[in-house]
Amino acid sequence: MEYSAEDISPVRKKVVITTEPQEVEASIMGTIALYKTSVQVDGFRKGKVPASVIEQRFRDKIYEEARQDLINVHINDVMQKLDVMPLAGLDVDTPDAFERGKGFTYTIEFEVLPSFDLPPYEGMDVEQEKVEVDEKEVQEVLDRILRDRAQLVPVEGNGPAVDGQVATVDFAAFENGEPVEGVKAESFDLALGERQALEDFEALVKTIPYGEEGEGEIHFPEDFIAKDLAGKTVIMKVKVHAIKERKLPALDDELAKSLGLESVEKLKEAITKSYTESRTGLNKSAAQKSLLDGLLKMVEFELPPSLVETQMNTLLADMAGRLERQGRSLESLGKSMEDLRKDMQPQADELARAQVLLLSVAKKEGLDVTDHEVTTQIYQLAMRTGEDFKSLREQYERSGMIFVLRDRMLADKAMDLIYAKANVKEVEPKVPETGAEADAAPGASASAQESK
Repeated sequence: MEYSAEDISPVRKKVVITTEPQEVEASIMGTIALYKTSVQVDGFRKGKVPASVIEQRFRDKIYEEARQDLINVHINDVMQKLDVMPLAGLDVDTPDAFERGKGFTYTIEFEVLPSFDLPPYEGMDVEQEKVEVDEKEVQEVLDRILRDRAQLVPVEGNGPAVDGQVATVDFAAFENGEPVEGVKAESFDLALGERQALEDFEALVKTIPYGEEGEGEIHFPEDFIAKDLAGKTVIMKVKVHAIKERKLPALDDELAKSLGLESVEKLKEAITKSYTESRTGLNKSAAQKSLLDGLLKMVEFELPPSLVETQMNTLLADMAGRLERQGRSLESLGKSMEDLRKDMQPQADELARAQVLLLSVAKKEGLDVTDHEVTTQIYQLAMRTGEDFKSLREQYERSGMIFVLRDRMLADKAMDLIYAKANVKEVEPKVPETGAEADAAPGASASAQESK
Protein backbone atom coordinates (compact mmCIF):
# COMPACT_ATOMS: atom_id res chain seq x y z
CA MET A 1 0.00 0.00 0.00
CA GLU A 2 1.24 3.47 -0.92
CA TYR A 3 -0.35 6.80 -0.14
CA SER A 4 0.03 10.50 -0.77
CA ALA A 5 -1.49 13.22 1.40
CA GLU A 6 -2.28 16.87 0.72
CA ASP A 7 -3.84 19.69 2.69
CA ILE A 8 -6.97 20.96 0.98
CA SER A 9 -7.26 23.61 3.71
CA PRO A 10 -5.75 24.13 7.17
CA VAL A 11 -8.49 21.87 8.56
CA ARG A 12 -9.11 19.36 5.74
CA LYS A 13 -6.85 16.66 4.29
CA LYS A 14 -7.05 14.47 1.21
CA VAL A 15 -5.27 11.12 1.01
CA VAL A 16 -4.91 8.99 -2.14
CA ILE A 17 -4.28 5.31 -1.35
CA THR A 18 -2.97 2.85 -3.95
CA THR A 19 -3.20 -0.89 -3.30
CA GLU A 20 -1.18 -3.55 -5.14
CA PRO A 21 -3.01 -6.50 -6.80
CA GLN A 22 -1.44 -8.91 -4.31
CA GLU A 23 -3.03 -7.10 -1.36
CA VAL A 24 -6.44 -7.14 -3.03
CA GLU A 25 -6.04 -10.88 -3.65
CA ALA A 26 -5.05 -11.54 -0.05
CA SER A 27 -8.05 -9.63 1.28
CA ILE A 28 -10.49 -11.52 -0.93
CA MET A 29 -8.97 -14.92 -0.05
CA GLY A 30 -9.03 -14.07 3.66
CA THR A 31 -12.72 -13.21 3.52
CA ILE A 32 -13.49 -16.40 1.57
CA ALA A 33 -11.72 -18.40 4.27
CA LEU A 34 -13.91 -16.78 6.94
CA TYR A 35 -17.06 -17.57 4.94
CA LYS A 36 -15.92 -21.17 4.49
CA THR A 37 -15.98 -21.77 8.23
CA SER A 38 -19.33 -20.13 8.87
CA VAL A 39 -21.76 -20.70 5.94
CA GLN A 40 -23.81 -23.77 5.11
CA VAL A 41 -24.20 -24.88 1.47
CA ASP A 42 -26.51 -27.73 0.49
CA GLY A 43 -24.58 -30.84 -0.55
CA PHE A 44 -21.51 -30.01 1.49
CA ARG A 45 -20.55 -30.44 5.10
CA LYS A 46 -19.95 -27.22 7.01
CA GLY A 47 -16.33 -26.18 6.61
CA LYS A 48 -15.79 -28.49 3.61
CA VAL A 49 -17.28 -26.27 0.88
CA PRO A 50 -14.70 -25.59 -1.88
CA ALA A 51 -13.44 -21.99 -2.02
CA SER A 52 -14.57 -21.69 -5.63
CA VAL A 53 -18.16 -22.57 -4.65
CA ILE A 54 -18.08 -20.10 -1.74
CA GLU A 55 -16.83 -17.32 -4.01
CA GLN A 56 -19.39 -18.04 -6.72
CA ARG A 57 -22.33 -18.24 -4.30
CA PHE A 58 -21.49 -15.17 -2.17
CA ARG A 59 -19.31 -13.14 -4.54
CA ASP A 60 -20.90 -9.69 -4.08
CA LYS A 61 -20.94 -9.90 -0.27
CA ILE A 62 -17.42 -11.31 -0.08
CA TYR A 63 -15.91 -8.66 -2.32
CA GLU A 64 -17.69 -5.83 -0.52
CA GLU A 65 -16.57 -7.06 2.91
CA ALA A 66 -13.02 -7.62 1.67
CA ARG A 67 -12.93 -4.12 0.19
CA GLN A 68 -14.25 -2.51 3.37
CA ASP A 69 -11.91 -4.51 5.62
CA LEU A 70 -8.92 -3.49 3.49
CA ILE A 71 -9.96 0.17 3.54
CA ASN A 72 -10.31 0.06 7.34
CA VAL A 73 -6.80 -1.40 7.71
CA HIS A 74 -5.37 1.24 5.39
CA ILE A 75 -7.13 4.11 7.16
CA ASN A 76 -5.85 3.08 10.60
CA ASP A 77 -2.32 2.71 9.17
CA VAL A 78 -2.41 6.08 7.39
CA MET A 79 -3.83 7.93 10.42
CA GLN A 80 -1.02 6.61 12.61
CA LYS A 81 1.66 7.56 10.09
CA LEU A 82 0.20 11.05 9.59
CA ASP A 83 -0.38 11.39 13.35
CA VAL A 84 -3.87 12.82 12.84
CA MET A 85 -7.36 12.06 14.14
CA PRO A 86 -10.40 12.80 11.95
CA LEU A 87 -12.88 15.16 13.60
CA ALA A 88 -15.89 13.80 11.75
CA GLY A 89 -16.79 10.99 9.36
CA LEU A 90 -14.49 10.15 6.47
CA ASP A 91 -15.54 10.87 2.89
CA VAL A 92 -14.38 7.82 0.90
CA ASP A 93 -14.37 7.81 -2.91
CA THR A 94 -13.76 4.42 -4.57
CA PRO A 95 -13.97 4.88 -8.35
CA ASP A 96 -11.97 1.70 -9.15
CA ALA A 97 -13.57 -1.75 -9.26
CA PHE A 98 -12.40 -4.15 -6.55
CA GLU A 99 -11.36 -7.25 -8.51
CA ARG A 100 -8.82 -10.04 -8.49
CA GLY A 101 -5.61 -9.37 -10.39
CA LYS A 102 -6.05 -5.60 -10.26
CA GLY A 103 -4.81 -2.82 -8.04
CA PHE A 104 -7.24 -0.64 -6.15
CA THR A 105 -6.94 3.15 -5.83
CA TYR A 106 -9.24 5.33 -3.78
CA THR A 107 -9.28 8.65 -1.92
CA ILE A 108 -10.37 9.73 1.55
CA GLU A 109 -11.05 13.26 2.79
CA PHE A 110 -11.52 14.32 6.38
CA GLU A 111 -11.33 17.27 8.74
CA VAL A 112 -8.55 17.65 11.32
CA LEU A 113 -7.58 20.07 14.04
CA PRO A 114 -5.81 23.14 12.67
CA SER A 115 -2.09 23.43 13.38
CA PHE A 116 -1.14 26.39 15.60
CA ASP A 117 1.18 27.23 18.47
CA LEU A 118 -0.51 26.61 21.79
CA PRO A 119 -0.34 29.52 24.23
CA PRO A 120 1.32 28.91 27.63
CA TYR A 121 -1.39 27.35 29.77
CA GLU A 122 0.55 26.27 32.86
CA GLY A 123 0.58 28.43 35.98
CA MET A 124 -2.11 30.88 34.86
CA ASP A 125 -3.60 33.17 37.54
CA VAL A 126 -7.35 33.00 38.06
CA GLU A 127 -9.81 34.13 40.73
CA GLN A 128 -12.52 31.84 42.08
CA GLU A 129 -15.33 32.96 44.35
CA LYS A 130 -15.59 31.47 47.82
CA VAL A 131 -18.69 29.46 48.66
CA GLU A 132 -21.02 30.94 51.25
CA VAL A 133 -24.41 29.64 52.36
CA ASP A 134 -26.86 31.99 54.06
CA GLU A 135 -29.23 30.72 56.77
CA LYS A 136 -32.13 32.34 54.92
CA GLU A 137 -31.43 30.14 51.93
CA VAL A 138 -31.51 27.01 54.08
CA GLN A 139 -34.83 28.16 55.54
CA GLU A 140 -36.23 28.71 52.04
CA VAL A 141 -35.52 25.07 51.25
CA LEU A 142 -37.08 23.93 54.51
CA ASP A 143 -40.18 25.98 53.70
CA ARG A 144 -40.35 24.37 50.29
CA ILE A 145 -40.07 20.89 51.80
CA LEU A 146 -42.90 21.67 54.20
CA ARG A 147 -45.04 23.05 51.41
CA ASP A 148 -44.45 20.02 49.17
CA ARG A 149 -45.50 17.71 52.02
CA ALA A 150 -48.51 19.75 53.11
CA GLN A 151 -51.99 18.25 53.25
CA LEU A 152 -54.85 19.84 51.32
CA VAL A 153 -57.80 20.54 53.58
CA PRO A 154 -61.14 22.21 52.71
CA VAL A 155 -61.52 25.86 53.65
CA GLU A 156 -64.51 27.29 55.44
CA GLY A 157 -67.04 29.34 53.50
CA ASN A 158 -67.96 29.40 49.82
CA GLY A 159 -65.07 31.39 48.46
CA PRO A 160 -64.30 32.17 45.68
CA ALA A 161 -60.75 30.81 45.92
CA VAL A 162 -57.83 33.20 46.25
CA ASP A 163 -54.10 33.02 45.59
CA GLY A 164 -52.41 30.47 47.83
CA GLN A 165 -55.41 28.16 47.75
CA VAL A 166 -56.14 25.16 45.52
CA ALA A 167 -59.36 24.95 43.53
CA THR A 168 -60.64 21.59 42.27
CA VAL A 169 -62.42 22.32 39.00
CA ASP A 170 -64.05 20.85 35.92
CA PHE A 171 -63.48 22.88 32.77
CA ALA A 172 -64.13 22.73 29.05
CA ALA A 173 -63.48 25.14 26.17
CA PHE A 174 -65.95 26.08 23.43
CA GLU A 175 -65.53 27.90 20.12
CA ASN A 176 -68.62 29.05 18.22
CA GLY A 177 -70.66 26.88 20.55
CA GLU A 178 -68.71 23.72 19.73
CA PRO A 179 -66.37 21.91 22.19
CA VAL A 180 -62.67 22.45 21.58
CA GLU A 181 -60.95 19.09 21.40
CA GLY A 182 -58.30 18.47 24.03
CA VAL A 183 -59.22 21.40 26.30
CA LYS A 184 -61.26 19.62 28.93
CA ALA A 185 -60.65 18.12 32.38
CA GLU A 186 -62.51 16.90 35.46
CA SER A 187 -61.48 17.26 39.11
CA PHE A 188 -58.37 19.21 38.17
CA ASP A 189 -56.45 20.70 41.12
CA LEU A 190 -55.31 24.22 40.25
CA ALA A 191 -52.90 25.96 42.67
CA LEU A 192 -53.75 29.63 42.34
CA GLY A 193 -51.09 32.30 42.23
CA GLU A 194 -48.37 29.92 41.05
CA ARG A 195 -48.69 30.57 37.31
CA GLN A 196 -49.66 26.98 36.59
CA ALA A 197 -52.29 28.12 34.09
CA LEU A 198 -53.04 31.04 31.80
CA GLU A 199 -53.63 34.29 33.65
CA ASP A 200 -57.10 34.64 32.12
CA PHE A 201 -58.06 31.16 33.32
CA GLU A 202 -56.89 31.76 36.89
CA ALA A 203 -58.74 35.07 36.96
CA LEU A 204 -61.94 33.30 35.88
CA VAL A 205 -61.61 30.58 38.53
CA LYS A 206 -61.16 33.24 41.22
CA THR A 207 -64.63 34.64 40.40
CA ILE A 208 -66.57 31.39 40.92
CA PRO A 209 -67.81 30.41 44.43
CA TYR A 210 -67.66 26.84 45.75
CA GLY A 211 -70.21 24.52 44.08
CA GLU A 212 -71.10 26.98 41.33
CA GLU A 213 -70.37 27.33 37.62
CA GLY A 214 -69.12 30.22 35.55
CA GLU A 215 -67.74 31.04 32.13
CA GLY A 216 -65.61 33.64 30.43
CA GLU A 217 -63.35 34.42 27.50
CA ILE A 218 -59.85 32.92 27.57
CA HIS A 219 -57.20 34.10 25.12
CA PHE A 220 -54.33 31.79 24.16
CA PRO A 221 -51.05 33.61 23.41
CA GLU A 222 -49.61 33.62 19.90
CA ASP A 223 -46.67 31.47 20.99
CA PHE A 224 -48.81 28.83 22.74
CA ILE A 225 -47.22 25.39 22.22
CA ALA A 226 -50.45 23.88 20.87
CA LYS A 227 -50.46 25.51 17.44
CA ASP A 228 -54.17 24.87 16.84
CA LEU A 229 -54.95 27.04 19.90
CA ALA A 230 -52.29 29.73 19.51
CA GLY A 231 -53.83 33.19 19.16
CA LYS A 232 -57.40 31.95 19.65
CA THR A 233 -60.03 33.23 22.05
CA VAL A 234 -62.46 30.64 23.44
CA ILE A 235 -65.29 30.46 25.94
CA MET A 236 -64.22 28.47 29.00
CA LYS A 237 -66.88 26.91 31.22
CA VAL A 238 -65.74 26.10 34.75
CA LYS A 239 -67.32 24.44 37.79
CA VAL A 240 -65.62 24.66 41.21
CA HIS A 241 -65.99 21.42 43.18
CA ALA A 242 -63.77 22.29 46.14
CA ILE A 243 -61.56 25.00 47.60
CA LYS A 244 -58.64 23.81 49.71
CA GLU A 245 -55.61 25.17 51.48
CA ARG A 246 -52.33 23.62 52.51
CA LYS A 247 -51.84 22.44 56.09
CA LEU A 248 -48.09 22.37 56.69
CA PRO A 249 -46.52 19.55 58.71
CA ALA A 250 -44.35 20.27 61.75
CA LEU A 251 -40.64 20.78 61.13
CA ASP A 252 -39.39 18.06 63.48
CA ASP A 253 -37.17 15.00 63.61
CA GLU A 254 -39.98 12.78 62.32
CA LEU A 255 -40.12 14.81 59.13
CA ALA A 256 -36.34 14.57 58.80
CA LYS A 257 -36.49 10.79 59.26
CA SER A 258 -39.05 10.53 56.46
CA LEU A 259 -36.38 12.10 54.25
CA GLY A 260 -33.77 9.56 55.35
CA LEU A 261 -32.02 11.78 57.92
CA GLU A 262 -31.75 11.51 61.70
CA SER A 263 -32.87 14.96 62.77
CA VAL A 264 -33.72 18.49 61.71
CA GLU A 265 -30.09 19.47 62.34
CA LYS A 266 -28.89 16.72 60.00
CA LEU A 267 -31.43 17.93 57.44
CA LYS A 268 -30.05 21.46 57.65
CA GLU A 269 -26.50 20.09 57.30
CA ALA A 270 -27.52 18.13 54.20
CA ILE A 271 -29.09 21.24 52.63
CA THR A 272 -25.96 23.27 53.40
CA LYS A 273 -23.75 20.55 51.93
CA SER A 274 -25.90 20.39 48.80
CA TYR A 275 -25.61 24.15 48.35
CA THR A 276 -21.86 24.04 48.96
CA GLU A 277 -21.20 21.26 46.45
CA SER A 278 -23.41 22.88 43.83
CA ARG A 279 -21.84 26.31 44.18
CA THR A 280 -18.33 24.92 44.33
CA GLY A 281 -18.92 23.33 40.95
CA LEU A 282 -20.46 26.50 39.53
CA ASN A 283 -17.62 28.67 40.82
CA LYS A 284 -15.04 26.25 39.47
CA SER A 285 -16.76 26.34 36.07
CA ALA A 286 -16.67 30.15 36.13
CA ALA A 287 -12.96 30.10 36.90
CA GLN A 288 -12.33 27.58 34.12
CA LYS A 289 -14.22 29.77 31.66
CA SER A 290 -12.07 32.72 32.67
CA LEU A 291 -8.93 30.66 32.01
CA LEU A 292 -10.27 29.49 28.66
CA ASP A 293 -11.31 32.99 27.58
CA GLY A 294 -7.81 34.22 28.35
CA LEU A 295 -6.19 31.48 26.29
CA LEU A 296 -8.51 32.02 23.32
CA LYS A 297 -7.49 35.68 23.14
CA MET A 298 -3.92 34.55 22.43
CA VAL A 299 -4.60 32.37 19.37
CA GLU A 300 -6.10 32.51 15.90
CA PHE A 301 -6.90 29.53 13.68
CA GLU A 302 -9.38 28.32 11.07
CA LEU A 303 -12.42 26.47 12.37
CA PRO A 304 -13.35 22.98 11.12
CA PRO A 305 -16.89 23.32 9.68
CA SER A 306 -18.00 20.01 11.24
CA LEU A 307 -17.22 21.24 14.76
CA VAL A 308 -19.10 24.50 14.17
CA GLU A 309 -22.11 22.57 12.83
CA THR A 310 -22.07 20.24 15.82
CA GLN A 311 -22.10 23.20 18.21
CA MET A 312 -24.88 24.87 16.22
CA ASN A 313 -27.06 21.76 16.38
CA THR A 314 -26.45 21.47 20.12
CA LEU A 315 -27.42 25.10 20.72
CA LEU A 316 -30.63 24.71 18.71
CA ALA A 317 -31.53 21.49 20.54
CA ASP A 318 -30.91 23.15 23.93
CA MET A 319 -33.08 26.12 22.97
CA ALA A 320 -35.87 23.85 21.77
CA GLY A 321 -35.72 21.94 25.07
CA ARG A 322 -35.92 25.11 27.18
CA LEU A 323 -38.87 26.42 25.19
CA GLU A 324 -40.66 23.08 25.42
CA ARG A 325 -40.37 23.16 29.22
CA GLN A 326 -42.08 26.59 29.04
CA GLY A 327 -44.86 25.20 26.86
CA ARG A 328 -43.48 26.88 23.74
CA SER A 329 -41.74 25.89 20.52
CA LEU A 330 -39.01 27.25 18.24
CA GLU A 331 -41.70 28.46 15.86
CA SER A 332 -43.13 30.61 18.67
CA LEU A 333 -40.04 32.84 18.41
CA GLY A 334 -41.33 34.10 15.07
CA LYS A 335 -38.02 33.49 13.29
CA SER A 336 -37.06 31.19 10.47
CA MET A 337 -34.47 28.48 11.06
CA GLU A 338 -32.09 30.48 8.88
CA ASP A 339 -32.51 33.55 11.12
CA LEU A 340 -32.04 31.47 14.28
CA ARG A 341 -28.84 29.96 12.92
CA LYS A 342 -27.59 33.42 11.96
CA ASP A 343 -28.27 34.70 15.48
CA MET A 344 -26.42 31.75 17.02
CA GLN A 345 -23.47 31.73 14.63
CA PRO A 346 -21.13 33.79 16.86
CA GLN A 347 -21.85 31.54 19.85
CA ALA A 348 -21.36 28.36 17.79
CA ASP A 349 -18.06 29.71 16.45
CA GLU A 350 -16.83 30.57 19.94
CA LEU A 351 -17.76 27.14 21.32
CA ALA A 352 -15.98 25.48 18.40
CA ARG A 353 -12.87 27.62 19.02
CA ALA A 354 -12.84 26.51 22.64
CA GLN A 355 -13.12 22.86 21.63
CA VAL A 356 -10.29 23.15 19.09
CA LEU A 357 -8.03 24.68 21.72
CA LEU A 358 -8.87 22.09 24.37
CA LEU A 359 -8.54 19.13 21.97
CA SER A 360 -5.15 20.48 20.91
CA VAL A 361 -4.08 20.63 24.56
CA ALA A 362 -5.36 17.07 25.04
CA LYS A 363 -3.29 15.90 22.08
CA LYS A 364 -0.14 17.58 23.35
CA GLU A 365 -0.62 16.15 26.84
CA GLY A 366 -1.42 12.65 25.55
CA LEU A 367 -4.86 12.62 27.16
CA ASP A 368 -7.35 9.94 26.14
CA VAL A 369 -10.93 8.82 26.72
CA THR A 370 -11.42 5.08 27.05
CA ASP A 371 -14.35 3.07 25.74
CA HIS A 372 -15.23 2.30 29.34
CA GLU A 373 -15.48 6.01 30.16
CA VAL A 374 -17.72 6.62 27.14
CA THR A 375 -19.91 3.65 28.07
CA THR A 376 -20.19 4.92 31.66
CA GLN A 377 -21.25 8.35 30.43
CA ILE A 378 -23.97 6.89 28.20
CA TYR A 379 -25.11 4.62 31.02
CA GLN A 380 -25.46 7.59 33.38
CA LEU A 381 -27.43 9.46 30.72
CA ALA A 382 -29.73 6.45 30.29
CA MET A 383 -30.31 6.35 34.07
CA ARG A 384 -31.21 10.06 34.16
CA THR A 385 -33.57 9.93 31.19
CA GLY A 386 -35.05 6.47 31.82
CA GLU A 387 -34.01 5.27 28.36
CA ASP A 388 -32.79 1.75 27.62
CA PHE A 389 -28.98 1.76 27.84
CA LYS A 390 -28.40 -0.64 24.94
CA SER A 391 -30.75 1.24 22.63
CA LEU A 392 -29.19 4.59 23.61
CA ARG A 393 -25.69 3.24 22.97
CA GLU A 394 -26.71 1.96 19.52
CA GLN A 395 -28.35 5.31 18.78
CA TYR A 396 -25.12 7.14 19.60
CA GLU A 397 -23.10 4.76 17.43
CA ARG A 398 -25.45 4.91 14.42
CA SER A 399 -25.67 8.71 14.45
CA GLY A 400 -21.96 9.27 15.03
CA MET A 401 -22.77 11.16 18.26
CA ILE A 402 -20.48 8.78 20.13
CA PHE A 403 -17.50 10.59 18.55
CA VAL A 404 -18.98 13.96 19.51
CA LEU A 405 -19.40 12.70 23.08
CA ARG A 406 -15.83 11.38 23.18
CA ASP A 407 -14.43 14.71 21.95
CA ARG A 408 -16.48 16.59 24.55
CA MET A 409 -15.19 14.36 27.33
CA LEU A 410 -11.64 14.77 26.05
CA ALA A 411 -12.03 18.56 26.02
CA ASP A 412 -13.32 18.41 29.60
CA LYS A 413 -10.21 16.48 30.64
CA ALA A 414 -8.00 19.11 29.02
CA MET A 415 -9.89 21.89 30.82
CA ASP A 416 -9.48 20.08 34.16
CA LEU A 417 -5.75 19.76 33.48
CA ILE A 418 -5.38 23.49 32.73
CA TYR A 419 -7.32 24.31 35.92
CA ALA A 420 -5.21 21.89 37.99
CA LYS A 421 -2.04 23.66 36.79
CA ALA A 422 -3.43 27.16 37.42
CA ASN A 423 -2.81 29.43 40.40
CA VAL A 424 -6.33 29.66 41.82
CA LYS A 425 -6.99 32.50 44.26
CA GLU A 426 -10.20 32.47 46.29
CA VAL A 427 -12.05 35.80 46.48
CA GLU A 428 -15.22 37.03 48.15
CA PRO A 429 -18.44 36.53 46.12
CA LYS A 430 -19.13 39.53 43.89
CA VAL A 431 -22.89 39.03 43.82
CA PRO A 432 -24.93 37.67 46.77
CA GLU A 433 -26.47 34.26 46.10
CA THR A 434 -30.25 34.11 45.71
CA GLY A 435 -31.04 30.50 46.52
CA ALA A 436 -31.44 29.43 42.90
CA GLU A 437 -29.76 26.13 43.71
CA ALA A 438 -32.38 25.14 46.29
CA ASP A 439 -33.70 22.45 43.97
CA ALA A 440 -30.58 20.42 44.75
CA ALA A 441 -31.60 20.03 48.40
CA PRO A 442 -32.91 16.76 49.91
CA GLY A 443 -36.64 16.41 49.69
CA ALA A 444 -36.89 18.90 46.85
CA SER A 445 -36.62 18.13 43.13
CA ALA A 446 -32.94 17.25 43.29
CA SER A 447 -30.90 17.25 40.10
CA ALA A 448 -27.31 16.30 39.53
CA GLN A 449 -25.01 19.31 39.54
CA GLU A 450 -23.15 19.68 36.28
CA SER A 451 -19.89 21.52 36.43
CA LYS A 452 -19.64 22.19 32.72
